[in-house]
Amino acid sequence: MDKTAFKIQSFEEADNAMRDYTNHTAKERLRIYWYLTSIAYKFDLDNPPRMDKTVFRMKKQDD
Repeated sequence: MDKTAFKIQSFEEADNAMRDYTNHTAKERLRIYWYLTSIAYKFDLDNPPRMDKTVFRMKKQDD
């Protein structure tokens, strides 16, 4: 774990550092979320990875 990525701060400093997304539209929040997800999982926004559907299978439930 990279301990240099964080710094010790007070509750007030941490609260001031938090971003408030309530004034953004739902579409803008979704775009921000998708951007942050692409950074976290290291994929290109214009070419997201496809889900591997061969891993899953569906089967009718027997009652």
